[in-house]
Amino acid sequence: MNDLALLTGMIGRGGVVMWIIAGLSVLTLALILWKLWRLSLSGLWRRMQAERAVALWVAGQAGDAQAMLVAPRGIRSRVVAQAMAALRDPSLTRDAARDEVLRVARRELNAARSGLRALELISTIAPLLGLLGTVLGMITAFQALQSTGAQADPTILAGGIWEALLTTAAGMAVAIPAGVALVWIESLTDGVQADLEDAVTQIFTRDPAGGGA
Repeated sequence: MNDLALLTGMIGRGGVVMWIIAGLSVLTLALILWKLWRLSLSGLWRRMQAERAVALWVAGQAGDAQAMLVAPRGIRSRVVAQAMAALRDPSLTRDAARDEVLRVARRELNAARSGLRALELISTIAPLLGLLGTVLGMITAFQALQSTGAQADPTILAGGIWEALLTTAAGMAVAIPAGVALVWIESLTDGVQADLEDAVTQIFTRDPAGGGA
């Protein structure tokens, strides 16, 4: 309880900007947890099923490869299953099949990257808000110094300055984890994109029925 009161007191000392930064910190945590939950549901970390299916396809066992993906688990498996189905669809030309696979892959990747713009915005504006709070606090401190004139107490001025600097520290404390989470999630989705490109290329260039591209 004392820790909560201390935290609330420090936020109050930073003024309105500090409350905005505190709100951004809650939003950042919620976004990160939401993204991890969504990525887990989408099967971002599941790759074994897709890799085995592609290996069977390349080995000329198209039927077994497709049978393995009857219930695809994960982004890679869903796109690989779509690539195999599109390539085996007699109503689609090879170019049309490739376009269909690209459409599905883009949809999956866009879903995996949803919410990243918000993290990027938070990592950009949080330090700026902190700097704004510091500047406003310094203005207030020096106004108080001017009004007291020669009778100014240096300890009061120092107290005003450290209170103003609280917003800068808070802004950086919010921006750093937001930026780290953004880069990490982007690296995960970039890795999935590379895996999808490799898998789809293998499927189209080593079609057991077509004999290659």
